[in-house]
Amino acid sequence: MAKKLFVPGPVDVSEDVAAKMASPMIGHRSKSYADLHARTVEKLKKVMYTSNKVFLGACSGSGWMEAAVINCVAKKALHVVNGAFSQRWFKISKAWGKEAEALEVPLGSAVKPEQVEDKLNSGEYDTLFVTHNETATGAMTPLEGFGKLCADNKVVFCVDAVSSMAGVKIEVDKLGIDVLVTGTQKCFGVAPGLAMTAVSEKALEKSKTIPHRGLYFDFQDYLKKDEKNNTPSTPPIPQIVALDYQLDKILNKEGLENRFKRHREMAEYTREWAKKNWAMFTEDWCSSDTVTCVKNTRNADLEDLKTKLSDKGYVFANGYGDLKGKTFRIAHMGDRTLDELKAYLLAIDQTLGV
Repeated sequence: MAKKLFVPGPVDVSEDVAAKMASPMIGHRSKSYADLHARTVEKLKKVMYTSNKVFLGACSGSGWMEAAVINCVAKKALHVVNGAFSQRWFKISKAWGKEAEALEVPLGSAVKPEQVEDKLNSGEYDTLFVTHNETATGAMTPLEGFGKLCADNKVVFCVDAVSSMAGVKIEVDKLGIDVLVTGTQKCFGVAPGLAMTAVSEKALEKSKTIPHRGLYFDFQDYLKKDEKNNTPSTPPIPQIVALDYQLDKILNKEGLENRFKRHREMAEYTREWAKKNWAMFTEDWCSSDTVTCVKNTRNADLEDLKTKLSDKGYVFANGYGDLKGKTFRIAHMGDRTLDELKAYLLAIDQTLGV
């Protein structure tokens, strides 16, 4: 029996979406693929509220995170670190030998524009990296204000929206985001293996100045192939077919505003439940609408809880990294409904005798 996933990715994929992955294969240099690519990209631009270039890649979100570092850091990177996944982006910069600094923010909290203003005004940095939704802690950073600071200081603004895009409204152009990274396996409700990035003209011009951009993630190579509605290397065609179909459902059947509202309602219900029975790990002002991180105030054996919930048909998410056992996470993203979420939270209550 398939178990219901309440982990923050991958999420359950609706049967009709999953069925699209079994569509007959097409050649990735064919007109059929170019047509598929073009219409998928145009729909993604609507979800992202952008007119920037959108590239598709056969990778996880981490791949495009690495691409942002490769193509945009020439002088020094400033990384906001408030959890394991923002820490990963900082590690990527260091792994590439880039000069980089981590601005540490307490776990369960987020950064505000005034915390980076002096640093950006110094002229020391040419890139700012912010994780919009820190999946490890359930902290969602309000993005307003950062884009202007970056624009005023000729800094490239890079955002990890892997676990938030298509679950909350992120107006890429309005926010001044130069590179946005996301993937299919979370709020989009499609199988893993495909990641997407929106790249501004500013970031593309910056890429031209970087002498060593590697091969697989060279923005300039993607830009050339984009002119032909294609990718430099073989794309994950089944995932793109499924995403194309799912985007029609998101845009035309559910509607973006309704999708955002559903995610928000699930988040609010989960937070109320957490505050009643446990405690929130995340500060209220930056609590995520796609994943809630709960403090284990009952000192429950979370691995035992995971086993018992598995027997009931659910997949449970313990805390991530150093937070394992101290917190647990409840994902409310993708095509998940409020009724399904309520049933899962009730199962936790009944298992623990709450």
